[in-house]
Amino acid sequence: MTRTSSEPDNRFVAEPTLTRQDLRSPVLRRSFSKPYPAAVRGEGVYVWDEDGQRYLDFSGSAAVNFIGHGVREIADAMLEQASQLEFVHSSQFTTPVAEEFAAELLDFAGEPFRGGAVYFTSGGSEAIEAALKLARQYQVEIGQGKRHQVLSRQQSYHGSTLGALAVSGNKKRREMYLPMVREFAHVGMPYCYRCDFDCTDGCRNCGQQYAAELERAIEEANGEAAAFIFEPMSGATLGAVTPPPGYLQSIAEICRRHGVLLIADEVMTGMGRTGRNFACEHWDVAPDILVAAKGLSSGYSPLGAVIASENIVDAIADGSGALLHGFTYNAHPVSVAVGRAVLRRIQSQNLVHAVDSSIAGTAGAALKADLNSLRDLDIVGDVRGLGLLWGVEFVRDKKAKQPFPPERNFAGLVGQAALRRGLLVYPMQGCVDGVAGDHLLVAPPAVITAEQIGEAVDQLRAAIIESA
Repeated sequence: MTRTSSEPDNRFVAEPTLTRQDLRSPVLRRSFSKPYPAAVRGEGVYVWDEDGQRYLDFSGSAAVNFIGHGVREIADAMLEQASQLEFVHSSQFTTPVAEEFAAELLDFAGEPFRGGAVYFTSGGSEAIEAALKLARQYQVEIGQGKRHQVLSRQQSYHGSTLGALAVSGNKKRREMYLPMVREFAHVGMPYCYRCDFDCTDGCRNCGQQYAAELERAIEEANGEAAAFIFEPMSGATLGAVTPPPGYLQSIAEICRRHGVLLIADEVMTGMGRTGRNFACEHWDVAPDILVAAKGLSSGYSPLGAVIASENIVDAIADGSGALLHGFTYNAHPVSVAVGRAVLRRIQSQNLVHAVDSSIAGTAGAALKADLNSLRDLDIVGDVRGLGLLWGVEFVRDKKAKQPFPPERNFAGLVGQAALRRGLLVYPMQGCVDGVAGDHLLVAPPAVITAEQIGEAVDQLRAAIIESA
């Protein structure tokens, strides 16, 4: 894309030469090996640092921001609620804003959650922890006290707390902490670009083979399986891998037949990100428990949610009558006020429709077309995704799908080259086997324009070529 003369050109952001000591900070940062620019302002799809450099947020920070940065009405909602009531503990009070937002969120989640209830948390990992415990309590309440195992999938990611790590399959994020967690079975998951089976039928048959693997794991649990947790589309670990036809429907049928709850982790894929309110809707799957975060508040405040179906709520309400779980900041009034304002923004601006990649003229369709243009590069092996959640996988040998050596950190190199051009992407490693394999996650805010997408993909192409 061609810039107008009035636009600042900061495509090449200088990297200062710093020592390890220079990189120390009173903040315990994620890395001691690289400098972090100090962000001071955001507007629309852009973020500015304290030096005035502008960055196009092509990753939505981490698939978080959906409505765009700097929306005044969200800040106003936050201020209004904080001015009236900043906090009460959920063991003593409810609040009108929590009750109203819960009702609106249940409606947004659709018919499968009519009569259900919402448990609000401060983020995705907390929400996953709550969902795991809720599944266990449900089984106890209905007289299935033997059921406690939560099955999950290899190469999945569900959060950083110990319970969430236990059901995750992201090798690098788990290895150090494995002695501290109790694990249950992890089954394989379809990954059509690197399928273990014959994919001549578009992966429909292999999807059924992966589903059968779950059924075997449930049977081997000898009646102890309480729930199965899955991402409808893979998030950071594999990079927007979509399931093959029939797979999720088979998973749902197997779980229901065996009395195993289905937990959908939509922390990354929910709240419109894939062009549906929740990604499960693409495959007509209705989970028992749905977990949301990230886009739930679009990053304006820490917020997560566990959305439970009516049968889950009834089991506790008609049983012990008490949820044996709690967080201090559960249903924090300011955070739920933000979530409510974000949901209303999503609906008033028709943003779910705007990111549907199957509809011509939408931001989702533009992103799909422009990212697919990268396939002509020898080191781009695959481009995949839906809506505004896409993955670009890199390979050393395109024909053999051979990954780059892990020590090269090719995705990280592309990410840094993009950063120097004022473009923010989400680089990851390990998509092949947990260690090898490089990909980027792309998840911009829904307010991005076709022109901005074109500019971003141009800069991403240049960053890939530079890193090769």
